Amino acid sequence: MSDFILASSSPRRRELFGTLGIPYRIHKPEIDETQRTGEAPLDYVQRLSREKAEAVATRLTIPSTVLAADTVVILSADTMGIDGQGVILGKPMDAADARDMLQRLRGRVHQVCTAITLFVLADGEVQTSTTQVTRTDVTMRDYSDAEIDAYIATGDPFDKAGSYAIQHPVFKPVAQLEGCYTNVVGLPMCTLQTMLANIHWPGIEAQPACHCRENYTGLFG
Repeated sequence: MSDFILASSSPRRRELFGTLGIPYRIHKPEIDETQRTGEAPLDYVQRLSREKAEAVATRLTIPSTVLAADTVVILSADTMGIDGQGVILGKPMDAADARDMLQRLRGRVHQVCTAITLFVLADGEVQTSTTQVTRTDVTMRDYSDAEIDAYIATGDPFDKAGSYAIQHPVFKPVAQLEGCYTNVVGLPMCTLQTMLANIHWPGIEAQPACHCRENYTGLFG
């Protein structure tokens, strides 16, 4: 098989991907992640995923498979409005921004969407290109302002979209989710394994249903 390239510097994506036992190298993509005027959240996350894969693919000279992903936290007026009306909550700029996001999310349902792009390159060209989006509906618990401040003091929110990690062992911000657990961490493993099976990656089987919560929760303690 070709070299496998993970176009991400996220430690959580590296940890999740590493469970598949596939040898890989990391190439960090450098792209402009600014959301375009009027760009819907789902269009935005898919575009970033593809642009990350493209940015890395242009630097490769040998047959390779490139995996890129992007995750967004979307807060909308209702759970059906994310295509046009959802507001993307990115990584916080500072403690005040993190506090504002966590207060806005508190006790509410929001959506986490991850776009995964796979490129298969040979002879200097992209032979196969596919992008899929996985969505999880997340209900946050009614945590207190004191809990928010204690969590911010740990420094954990500052590299997280939406200012939180579902897997944080103390804050534990999520009350309920509908959909894929590892999607909220940053890489939906059920979707990824099915995509890899579709390109006939050795030893990987398609996942007809998501079992990520059972299979991966313990990975993060």
